[in-house]
Amino acid sequence: MHRSSGILLHPTSLPGPYGVGDLGPSARRFVDFLAAAGQGLWQMLPLGPTGYRDSPYQCTSSLAANPLLISPDRLLELGWVQEADLTIPEFTRDQVDFGAVGPWKYRLLERAMAGFEARATQHDREDFARFCETHSAWLDDYALYHALKTHHELRPWTDWAPELARRDPSALAHWASRYGPELQLQRFIQYVFARQWSELRAHARERGVRLVGDMPIFVAHDSSEVWTHPEWFQLNAHGCPQVIAGVPPDYFSNTGQRWGNPLYDWSKLAEDGYAFWIERLRRILELVDMVRIDHFRGFAAYWEIPASEETAINGHWVRGPGMALFQALRAALGEDLPLIAEDLGVITEDVEALRDALGLPGMAVLQFGFEDLEDGYGASSFLPHNHRRRLAVYTGTHDNNTSLGWWAGRNDALRRNIGAYLGSDGSEIHWDFIRAALRSTAAMAVFPLQDVLGLGAEACMNRPGTAEGNWVWRYRDEMLTDAAAERLRTLSRLYGRIPYPAG
Repeated sequence: MHRSSGILLHPTSLPGPYGVGDLGPSARRFVDFLAAAGQGLWQMLPLGPTGYRDSPYQCTSSLAANPLLISPDRLLELGWVQEADLTIPEFTRDQVDFGAVGPWKYRLLERAMAGFEARATQHDREDFARFCETHSAWLDDYALYHALKTHHELRPWTDWAPELARRDPSALAHWASRYGPELQLQRFIQYVFARQWSELRAHARERGVRLVGDMPIFVAHDSSEVWTHPEWFQLNAHGCPQVIAGVPPDYFSNTGQRWGNPLYDWSKLAEDGYAFWIERLRRILELVDMVRIDHFRGFAAYWEIPASEETAINGHWVRGPGMALFQALRAALGEDLPLIAEDLGVITEDVEALRDALGLPGMAVLQFGFEDLEDGYGASSFLPHNHRRRLAVYTGTHDNNTSLGWWAGRNDALRRNIGAYLGSDGSEIHWDFIRAALRSTAAMAVFPLQDVLGLGAEACMNRPGTAEGNWVWRYRDEMLTDAAAERLRTLSRLYGRIPYPAG
């Protein structure tokens, strides 16, 4: 953990003409901005195909990637689509309209598959075949799941024809044989993502930027993995969750958060040495350099909610797999796992003991620390003077308001205390927050792009406890200015977060 800093931005928030951010030119320009700004980290949200309400934390697979991130421009460069294929509807520039973008992008990928079959080089064909063979353990199940879900008008797998929902071998074989081209399309889509991602990652490495991924602890019920391996989860005879995941009442909600994900049957997962978790972590480490594990505290103990409950209030804590899981991960993937433990929320001694025994950095969010300055006494562990070196400090996360939006909602007394703490008059509070994160002793400092741009609450990525209007924010190309890059570079150099001489 050398001293470094970076920006939190999900790729869907990148600018561009195709309705959603993708892995094309704007992604490379953002990497170039990071390098010019002296930032060595690009942190993003989970990269899987989104399901329920387009949340990257409710993916239809924990191993597959999101087709929406595929760049049309790169497909055009390869000759797999033509200029005429890129007729673009009137997409909005500042937000993602998932309902409009999804069908358009899917039709484009169908044309790309046809173009690949007609015009791909022999090298490309061999590369595709190798990809399918290498990833067949998860890719074939995902392709079948996605094709069946499309055939059933996107209904969850528990609502499919019974013989398909319960994975009757003869029914699956018949269906796969009859709809083989649809399965091949899904394999092709995952191949294209992998190819484009590899090119972007190589560009990031050339520019000295490491990619930081995000792995949710839980998976969505309506996902390939739950359909394929229901025995790994606490489900009833109909395949529905008996108990679900969430957290008790917290900073974001006085009724807690009822996430709805099925809970694992950890004893079943332990029987094969946690092979599913090993595959999950191996897969994401093929894509990124470091991984933030969301809801790390759930490995020590998780909040179990009866599925019949409408809120998260009436749950209880249940012991998680603890060190046994991480011993299996280390044995398979190496001792020094590049992980960040998201240890926010209700953190108890057992959570801290597990995190520290693994030598993992935890997280501190400045907004939470500053909130505790209401009484003028700086005791919060999230305040910079209490930080330790093995830590990742954030001005805010995707679940927080922007720093400017958060500041606008504070009372005068709290603002005065924060101003006294930071030596600030509040006129550029977002830059004051960034400076506080950069000068912290924490080895990693990360801030959402919205804070660098000085945007308000309208630019929030997610508002926990709300169902609409999340995950849609995008910035515009002209917002990334040379002045912002130079200011960020100067601060990062000043606080020792650039490990090489400024060029």
